Amino acid sequence: MRRIWGAMAAASALLGGCASVDMPEQPACPVGQEPMRMAQMFFGRNIGDQPGVTDEAFAKFVDEELTPRFPDGLTILEGGGQWRGSENKLIREAAKIVLIVLPSRGDVSAKVEAARSAYKTKFKQDSVLLLTQETCVSF
Repeated sequence: MRRIWGAMAAASALLGGCASVDMPEQPACPVGQEPMRMAQMFFGRNIGDQPGVTDEAFAKFVDEELTPRFPDGLTILEGGGQWRGSENKLIREAAKIVLIVLPSRGDVSAKVEAARSAYKTKFKQDSVLLLTQETCVSF
């Protein structure tokens, strides 16, 4: 019984310590860097049975949809992914990955959602994966 109580007391102390730890919302940045948010959007290039989104079509999308919303800049990477489709069949797809350090002013979430929505509509996509995270930035 002592061992059980001892183990319970140790677990309680550990859990109590975990419960009281405050996680900072912003990372502690090194000198010369500032905390900001970054968005990563994954734009799939398959369009059902049709030819995929070409480099030219994606460049036009960037010029018409992303650049006006994020004029301070963005980075585009080549990528690819895979998942199990509705028929439990492995699907592989090329993608463009867009990284944007989000401006601290204005309603950036609405701009991100508008860009995702525009891509889904224009290229008949089910989704555009979005990851956001706190990060440290130096310009």
